Amino acid sequence: MSSATDVNIDPALHAHGDTHGHGSKRSYLVGFALSAVLTAIPFWLVMAKPIASMGVTAALVIAFAVIQILVHTVCFLHVNTQGEGGWTLIAYVFTGVILLITIAGSLWIMYHLNTNMMPGMMTGQVATTP
Repeated sequence: MSSATDVNIDPALHAHGDTHGHGSKRSYLVGFALSAVLTAIPFWLVMAKPIASMGVTAALVIAFAVIQILVHTVCFLHVNTQGEGGWTLIAYVFTGVILLITIAGSLWIMYHLNTNMMPGMMTGQVATTP
């Protein structure tokens, strides 16, 4: 078995031949620039109110937030199909699925709470207890 000093190793690789997805200075600078822009645009949308509809503004802010999550994932966390044999990407996707299930379930429950309330618990109908 040869040691790492005996083998001609690419400096980008570690002794065991794995890159671990470390980023370059360029990827960090691109990530920072994109993050700054993706933060400034929603801030401007909320503060300057160029769109009259609050619903459209909220949807745009959420869309920019999702894009920013993807930028952080690629530029800073270096989650891709090559890192750790693809397991980091699988774990990331699994986390996203669990998050979506939790959010969708919570919204579904909150939406149906009014329908499933007991009689007499609606606003203005609360009876005083002796």
